[in-house]
Amino acid sequence: FREEGPRTVFFKLASENPTSDYMLQVYCLTMSNFNDTKSNLTQTLLVLDRDAPMKAFLFVTPCVIFLYVNGVMLFTLRKKTVFQEASRYILFGHMLWVDTLNLFMSVVLYICAVSRILIMKNVCLVLLIAAQALFQVSTINLALMSLERYVAICFPLRHVEITSYRRTHIAISVVWTMGLIQCLSEMIIFYAIDSTNTAMHLFCSRTTLFRLQIYKKIDIAFTCLFFVSVSFVIIFTYASIAAVAKTAACDKMSAKKANKTVLLHLIQLGLCAASILVGVIQEAIFVYTDYMTSLNVMYFCFLVFIIFPKCLSPLIYGLRDQAFSCLFKYYFTFSKGKVKPFVIEQHV
Repeated sequence: FREEGPRTVFFKLASENPTSDYMLQVYCLTMSNFNDTKSNLTQTLLVLDRDAPMKAFLFVTPCVIFLYVNGVMLFTLRKKTVFQEASRYILFGHMLWVDTLNLFMSVVLYICAVSRILIMKNVCLVLLIAAQALFQVSTINLALMSLERYVAICFPLRHVEITSYRRTHIAISVVWTMGLIQCLSEMIIFYAIDSTNTAMHLFCSRTTLFRLQIYKKIDIAFTCLFFVSVSFVIIFTYASIAAVAKTAACDKMSAKKANKTVLLHLIQLGLCAASILVGVIQEAIFVYTDYMTSLNVMYFCFLVFIIFPKCLSPLIYGLRDQAFSCLFKYYFTFSKGKVKPFVIEQHV
């Protein structure tokens, strides 16, 4: 290993596994083995990461802004009793919490990546499992919110009974249980057969921590299962609401709003599906382009398909609700101005 130059080893290993996190891991490895040639390798990395400060600014800034927005929304939900009792707002608040934690985890992992911070395996495992669980819970929650709209429009007389406070929280508990199955499976496998040198520090990513083939199979299986199931639920609810909207016994305006909400769920699910394909797209682009182009595409895909949907969806949901948006704007402007009177309609 020492007989080859650091530049040769760096690009040789990078070409064998063309992912950005692996490149950073190789960087840390070569830095520890080639102390006598640090300057040459540092110059190489500076060339590769010359846009890192601007990318970090473009990434962290919207995340911080929308973390504040989500915080104000959560504060608004706590100010009115009806927001804490109606199933629609309970699920909306749950989505806000999940997306806020998801954004926070993304910021933490991104800062660790660009700062090239090496993390102990056990700590890295907790971070990655938390991020994976939040992503899956966020996806399954879309199906739950669509079902709530389906019940509100298709069974309006039983809506309050079916979506009671207790049943809504039971449904949320089921969502979290489903979202944690893959994470617990990976944790059991890690400590049972893959827990070598857990005190070792490494670049924290799924690529560097989960190296066994069984992890990839588990990830593919759960991803397909959840996305097929959620897609079926959302498409079913959308079609059912659209069918009910054509009947004379239905409130046309409520059905139209519910259909738009479910359609928004479907779009958000599509963005989540696109985020899963980001890795495949990156590897394909890496084959036909240089490293810098591949790195820029990876950053663009991460920002567009993973971060922005989590930022914009809560804002879109909140502003579409007249009752909630009035209070949100009031608290967002630090309680300046007046709150317009509003009526909360349970089935809209």
